[in-house]
Amino acid sequence: MKGRFIIDLAVLPEEGKSFAGELPPEIFGLPEEDARPVGPLEYDLRVQRFGPELLLSGHLSAPFEFTCVRTLHPFVQTIRLDDAAISLEIGSEAEIDASDALREEILVHFPIDPRCEEGDDPQKCEIDPRYLSVDKPEGDGLTTPPRAGGDDRWSALDNLKDLKDQP
Repeated sequence: MKGRFIIDLAVLPEEGKSFAGELPPEIFGLPEEDARPVGPLEYDLRVQRFGPELLLSGHLSAPFEFTCVRTLHPFVQTIRLDDAAISLEIGSEAEIDASDALREEILVHFPIDPRCEEGDDPQKCEIDPRYLSVDKPEGDGLTTPPRAGGDDRWSALDNLKDLKDQP
């Protein structure tokens, strides 16, 4: 099966074996609005059997295009795991497909708040002051969206602050 990392337990030596290769970016299957893979998932792993478990240890990496939470600009950051360790239960199967386990290991290490200063080619990561609501200069050319028609649930909280000053 092309594009999968299949381990045949029947031919896996007792002392283990090294595997290196790559899986296609399509393995991630992420929604369009999330991070976008821009290259393959590369692996260089040592695979060894320990009783009912299979231990995969070594290097994983995959490049992604994220959107910076500060500047809203796209940037590329490679997720690198130099000391990855994955344990898989063997069960009664003759072959183990470790592709999804490698995928999940990369996804777990996504940045929570991706910033372009942490990308492969770090960029200056500052919010354009024109978009700040505090001390917004007059005549910056940007319109301030009206509050009318917005979410009125917050205005109820605004009314509470006036109550604290009453006797």
